[in-house]
Amino acid sequence: MREIVLDTETTGIDPQAGHRLIEIGCVELDNLMPTGRRFHEYFNPERPVEAGAVEVHGLTDDFLADKPLIGAKIEEFLAFIGDAPLVIHNASFDIGFLNAELARLNLSPLPMSRAIDTLALARERYPGAAASLDALCRRHGIDASARTYHGALLDAELLSEVYLELKGGRQPTFGLDDQATGAGGTIDGSAAAARRASLPIRQPRPHAPTDDELAQHRALLDQLERPIWLN
Repeated sequence: MREIVLDTETTGIDPQAGHRLIEIGCVELDNLMPTGRRFHEYFNPERPVEAGAVEVHGLTDDFLADKPLIGAKIEEFLAFIGDAPLVIHNASFDIGFLNAELARLNLSPLPMSRAIDTLALARERYPGAAASLDALCRRHGIDASARTYHGALLDAELLSEVYLELKGGRQPTFGLDDQATGAGGTIDGSAAAARRASLPIRQPRPHAPTDDELAQHRALLDQLERPIWLN
């Protein structure tokens, strides 16, 4: 199953007040595992970045001055996400900004139904506990030391690891596929098959009922009214 983990950075907190997107970062997942495909762009917002926002993400007006307008990259972004579900932390914030930009470009909005909100997942799984991205990284032992500032691509990468943990941990298939995990990491299908072949062969156990068991079964049926097993 293809999913896109997505994060954004903005000039402020309210798209209805004219604040704009300045960064989008996306990581592609296939069956909960990163594929290595990413989308990442900075944008010139055509307006100043609020000082409080700069303190969060470090993206200044000077840095963004030579970046493309979002309209120049929006089709590439939409092609990358396709129709995949969007994994977002506090999805209403990012979807709100994305839809404000799409509206400016006379493009169709992204429905909230596409979003998988990891903030809601975390609050459901850990009621009453801190549910920020930093807090979830600490809880699950995910290294977020590079996160001196918020950054859309870095946060999307961290969120992809958090999402895997929220979905059940680092072995979501419980080893039932063609791969196995050992102390040295992932073992490919051929190695796993070789390991299975080295296991001792056990003789098949008999499963046919004994004469005594068959007699007990017939006695039980005699106590039932029109048992379906005799039809």
